[in-house]
Parts: sequence; structure tokens; C-alpha cells
Amino acid sequence: MPMPPLRRLDLWAPPLLLMGVIYVLSAQPSLDSGLGLIDLIGRKIVHFATYALLCFLWWRLLSHALPPRRAILLALLVASAYAATDELHQSSVEGRHGTPVDWAIDTAGAAAAAFALRARQRAVA
Repeated sequence: MPMPPLRRLDLWAPPLLLMGVIYVLSAQPSLDSGLGLIDLIGRKIVHFATYALLCFLWWRLLSHALPPRRAILLALLVASAYAATDELHQSSVEGRHGTPVDWAIDTAGAAAAAFALRARQRAVA
């Protein structure tokens, strides 16, 4: 008998692992490469893409248990909430700071993934 989808480690591991990587990187005192504006823009792009991936990975899990639109919305909300907690975490790390702008960039990445998933869903239907 097949295992119920929400008990499958292959669905849970990717989003939880990515969240763990985000947490570990956020605990570092500095990720500055010394390249100035290029470094700043590069890190913002990486944040955007990372949270887009996080939204996708949560959708991949949730789509096995929820209707498509709810899975997308909940994945977006989980990624955005984690971005908020990540900013709070960074504000407690010496040499780092959390900002609403960084949360907005992270959430924009998650929203981009959610919009892409919704567009894909509409195209298939």
C-alpha cells in the first residue's frame, strides 16, 4: 500500500532543508563579499530566488493535500512568514540587521513563484 502523501519524507525534506540553510546563513555575522553595489544587488537577487524556490517547494508538498489555489496561497503565506521570522532572526545576530525591505524582497520572490504556479495551473486547465 502506498504511503499517504503528507507522510512522505521526499516532500517534506526539500522545504525544511532550504529553511535550515536560510537559518544557518542568517546566523553568519556577515556575508558581504566587499564588492559594494554588485554584492548588494546580487544578494537581493539571491534572496528573491531563494524565497521563490521556498514557495515552490511548499506548494509541491501542499498540493498533495489541498485544492490547487489553496496550496499556492498557503505556500506563499508560509514563505512570507518564514521571511519575516528570518528578518527577526537576523536582527538578533551581531553584524546583521533585519529590514522590512528585505522581507518585501523575499515575499516578492515567493509571490513571483505563486503567480507562475497559478498561471501554469490556468494554462493546464
